[in-house]
Amino acid sequence: MGPAGTTAATEKESRVSEVAYTSKVSVVRDQGPRRTARLPGREEPVTFGVHGAVAAHYGVAQADHPPDATTIDYLVAAAGG
Repeated sequence: MGPAGTTAATEKESRVSEVAYTSKVSVVRDQGPRRTARLPGREEPVTFGVHGAVAAHYGVAQADHPPDATTIDYLVAAAGG
């Protein structure tokens, strides 16, 4: 027990700041590996797909699905490269 009958869990909870932002994103799977996302701050949707080694790994024929950036590509870019 901590001060005034509190537990360690409630002490920790009281130190956590309030949520400053919740991202509201929608992602729709269009066809095959292609996805379309709507992101805050952008009027136009963002598309995701596969290319190169990722397409080969999943057996996606580029003739059927033109190359596009993967979700992993966006995550790496968001993390600063």
